[in-house]
Amino acid sequence: MSEIAHLAATIFKRAGKAQRFIVAIAGPPGAGKSTLSASLRDLLPEGAVEVVPMDGFHYDDVVLDRRGLRARKGAPETFDFAGFEALLKRIRAGEPDIAIPVFDRSMELSRAAAAIIGAETKFILVEGNYLLLDEEPWSRLAPLFDFSIFVDVPRAELERRLLERWHGHGRSDADARAWIASNDMPNIDRVLARRRAADLVVGDSA
Repeated sequence: MSEIAHLAATIFKRAGKAQRFIVAIAGPPGAGKSTLSASLRDLLPEGAVEVVPMDGFHYDDVVLDRRGLRARKGAPETFDFAGFEALLKRIRAGEPDIAIPVFDRSMELSRAAAAIIGAETKFILVEGNYLLLDEEPWSRLAPLFDFSIFVDVPRAELERRLLERWHGHGRSDADARAWIASNDMPNIDRVLARRRAADLVVGDSA
């Protein structure tokens, strides 16, 4: 059995007969959280799983400009934490037909109500950088998850992937490197230094 298949089987077994089972998939930028989430969605029962990306709660660039945070986009304080927490509480309560926003990186915008969690959705895979961040207010998320996974990737590999990502989005090499040094790497270091223990730590997934 492959590692990803074993992980899917672990989640399935842990969920048991629960109506909703919420899994946190955390890790630094570039770790492969989205890739892992998509792979798990393909392996868990069809129609019973939905991915909820934390990135859907990015503040818009207009808001970040107004708050002087544009240069720190992606840091914990550049997310609508209260909105994200409220969504997770609705999921935890078992509400049906919950609309979720999804961040479109090609436009650098969140698309509201881009996906729906239906009443039959049992497995909720929540993926994001700060799900296990041991800082207020993020630490309040702990009781909202049934199971947590941390994707651990070497720092140098994260830097390489992020450089590739920003090149793919049209940034010049100099601009990409400057952004990674001033923004992405500080966020990576914060995730690595201030995280709560996960139920399971997995390696490279992207």
